[in-house]
Amino acid sequence: MKEIKQVCVYCASSTQIDRLYLEATEVLAKELVKHNITVVFGGGSVGLMGKLADVVLSEGGRIIGIMPQFMRDVEWAHKQVKEFHFVGDMHERKKKFLDGTDALITLPGGCGTLEELLEAITLKRLGLFTKPIIIVNINHYYDPLIDMLEKCISENFMSEQHRQMWTVIEDTAQIIEAIQSSPAWEIGAIQTARV
Repeated sequence: MKEIKQVCVYCASSTQIDRLYLEATEVLAKELVKHNITVVFGGGSVGLMGKLADVVLSEGGRIIGIMPQFMRDVEWAHKQVKEFHFVGDMHERKKKFLDGTDALITLPGGCGTLEELLEAITLKRLGLFTKPIIIVNINHYYDPLIDMLEKCISENFMSEQHRQMWTVIEDTAQIIEAIQSSPAWEIGAIQTARV
């Protein structure tokens, strides 16, 4: 059984989203705190980021924000989160997200969330990141992305084994089981990265 001490959660900062995404984020946060898992996130105070932090804190859990200084300057940082790493830019932020994480969880989000997720999948393909990547497909939000990844495989831009780089779930209550049952991935994956 995989030990899970810390996870990174990619998610949206939009305040205009459907309530069901906020409710699913609340369930996720409670599951992580219940299992004494430290949460790393983008540090924002609104949207799914804000909900994640609010619930982790209210449940007595530990959460760490990682944010570029320019976002702090415009006061995007969650004021109740006590542990913060302020970094120079977005590239440094993404690197820090993955340092020491035992799994990566992606909730629905916009272009920033998509970019972070796809970079993590690319790093995993190269064996530079080997931890579970869980795509939480709430309300079928990620169906088009999953279809695109499947097209990459069917058109031989990726191989069948690359499908094992991510796990898709629809219910955030399944998160621990999804992390535990994710296929193992090795640093040596770079040997099979090319198709």
